Amino acid sequence: MKISRRTAVISASTFAGAAILSACGSKDSEPANDASPSASSGASDSASGSASSSASPQGPLVTWADNTMVSHLFFHSLVADPKRAFDGDDEAKGYLDYMVTIDEFKKIIQQVYDRNYILISPHQLYTTGPDGSIELKPLELPEGKKPLVISFDDLSYYEYMDGDGFPDRLIVKDGKIVNEYRDAAGKKQVGAYDHLPIMEEFLDQHPDFSHDGAKGVIAMTGYNGVLGYRTSDISYKDQNKNLDQDKKDAKKVADAIKKNGWEFASHSWGHINFTKSPVDHIRADNEKWQAEVAPIVGKTDLLIYPFGADIAGIGDYENEKFQYLKSQGFNAFFNVDASVPAWGQAGGKYLRQARINVDGISLKHAIEGTSQTLNEFFDPHTVLDPQRPKSISG
Repeated sequence: MKISRRTAVISASTFAGAAILSACGSKDSEPANDASPSASSGASDSASGSASSSASPQGPLVTWADNTMVSHLFFHSLVADPKRAFDGDDEAKGYLDYMVTIDEFKKIIQQVYDRNYILISPHQLYTTGPDGSIELKPLELPEGKKPLVISFDDLSYYEYMDGDGFPDRLIVKDGKIVNEYRDAAGKKQVGAYDHLPIMEEFLDQHPDFSHDGAKGVIAMTGYNGVLGYRTSDISYKDQNKNLDQDKKDAKKVADAIKKNGWEFASHSWGHINFTKSPVDHIRADNEKWQAEVAPIVGKTDLLIYPFGADIAGIGDYENEKFQYLKSQGFNAFFNVDASVPAWGQAGGKYLRQARINVDGISLKHAIEGTSQTLNEFFDPHTVLDPQRPKSISG
């Protein structure tokens, strides 16, 4: 399947009076250093909807004032080898726009932690009644801490990324979740080459960064399989001779991920635009996701919109698209709004939350002073990887 990352959309939702620019890999329009990049040899080893039982150290607890005002940062797969990713070919512009490097990510997470943010799960914000109603529940945090949701999109290691300095897949080795990665010389390395195992290492060193075991949310598509395994019958039935084994291996990894406190969200099967797609298209796509992705990663009530393309504007959810998605068990919905540090909306039957893209585009805006949002979380000037070109983005 041909894929392009140079797909950018202005979200139809105009939160806080701002048009939102969001982009990532899409099926609809559509991947070197001699030495391996720096990575550790291992990382620490969730069903969606619950964090692990390990808890951050408890001091005095304070109830967060407004569950709809919780910040949410998101990333795409990390660039492990900037020389190969930013090599000037057709894909390099997309990598510059929509990805950050391992070095940038590590600096960002450290600064976010230093500014007293603490990771929470969306499920720590609400409960769901038997009639589908949503009720916000008290979020009690250690005194001085600010809640943060973090999510990672498209953790499928798409075909277009092959050979461009990204990991190949996630595996479980010695009880730890790590990446398999081929360096510029073609040698297979095993270690922390993407956000999930890197976050595990950071949390091992800073357990108080997690509130009651919360980690992050992984937004999965299905058309290229999941977690680096080509698991889709629709896409690979006549191509992948190891299809059944890939499904088993992917489920083993997904089970380990969930056991360790991570959660999965639907990102649609085909990375579709929910704003533009009619409800029949949304239905057909969701049926594919439920048939091919849910058996591996588990059921979820979290929907992360590709491109941040929401089904409605700032008004309440009432339309036919929402009625269908709600009937399919989705309760929390996530768009993109990089204009403010936090935005949310609690309806009687849903929670909406805006995510902030952290990538080359947003870093450039922050460094050039056209947006101040990222400055709330970290200093963009100090995290920038020197291996980025002067243009910063593509």
